[in-house]
Amino acid sequence: MALVLTEEQVMLKESAAGLLAEKAGVAQLRALRDAGDELGFSREVWREIAAMGWPGIAIPEAYGGLGYGYTGLGLVLEQAGRHLSPTPLQASVLVGATAVDALGTEAQKQALLPALAAGEILVSLALQEGARHAPEQTALAANADGDGYTLTGSKTLVLDALAADHFVVIARTAGSAGDSDGLTAFLVAAGAQNLTIERRSLVDSRGVGALRLEGVKVAADAVMGVPGQAWTGLGRTLDIANIGLASELLGLSTEAFERTVAYLKERKQFGKLIGSFQGLQHRAAELFAELELARSIVLQALQAIDADDPELPQLASAAKAKLCEVAQRATNEGIQMHGGIGMTDEYDIGFFIKRARVAQHCFGDYNYHLDRFARLSGF
Repeated sequence: MALVLTEEQVMLKESAAGLLAEKAGVAQLRALRDAGDELGFSREVWREIAAMGWPGIAIPEAYGGLGYGYTGLGLVLEQAGRHLSPTPLQASVLVGATAVDALGTEAQKQALLPALAAGEILVSLALQEGARHAPEQTALAANADGDGYTLTGSKTLVLDALAADHFVVIARTAGSAGDSDGLTAFLVAAGAQNLTIERRSLVDSRGVGALRLEGVKVAADAVMGVPGQAWTGLGRTLDIANIGLASELLGLSTEAFERTVAYLKERKQFGKLIGSFQGLQHRAAELFAELELARSIVLQALQAIDADDPELPQLASAAKAKLCEVAQRATNEGIQMHGGIGMTDEYDIGFFIKRARVAQHCFGDYNYHLDRFARLSGF
């Protein structure tokens, strides 16, 4: 596959850059944070994004989407990373819609995907239970109860939890924590009885929450797919989610780098522009090279999704691990090269390091994916 963008993809990237810069940039993120907004995004801006058709980019045409593929969605997510855009693109479009498509029954897809493509509803994945990403350790219990199930347990780090209309809840119907077999996906409405949604605060000022399910009863038609066999669909969902997050981290890292280089060209020390100092030039040049390598691996991974490449799991972990590493370096260098003012709230560079740290840890951090890549590759 050629690692270049088509003319249509370039146009999509440019249109995303324009809208997000104007409507959902760092200034909007700062305003939402200062206002203590519970959702963490503007529904009005989300309606404008939906009008552009972006929620349906990767959803098949048969379900009301554009069928444009994940490469197109990745380009939009890259621009969302560049502008730190506070939107449900990650939670509902990248993860939620993918989970419904990968795990849902035909009836569930027909019911949810057209509304997701239109941006009319939001769906979020409820997976993580501990401090770290460990899907096999799922312990939330789903016990058979008449014609349905009763769900008991808790979930944490649920993206856009307070705004979601439905949750894809991963529960255990068989086996024990540590087993990949025995996991089942359930579709749970946000207003379900005995479901409590609690807001959580993270450093990136985005909307996340924790779920407590204290005997939540669901009907048999809430089961997504075959009971106890959710692992394959969940694995594909997580691979796609991590590639999408890698796309976001690429945009975030690129913007942090460009802002830092611009600052090097205007800040003076000892009567000279600090950009003229050879040590800083070397650090900037090395980071530029790393960003170019990162861009290639992200595009390859995005194309692998659309091509249904059998090596998708390896590429997903390679892309996420690499972008975790690059984002760590780009944001750290941004803070350091800005000097003391980089630590102040007055400068926007601090927002980039905060969002980077959350995105790095979401669905597996650098160490998790480096180990997974080595294991899948037989190293």
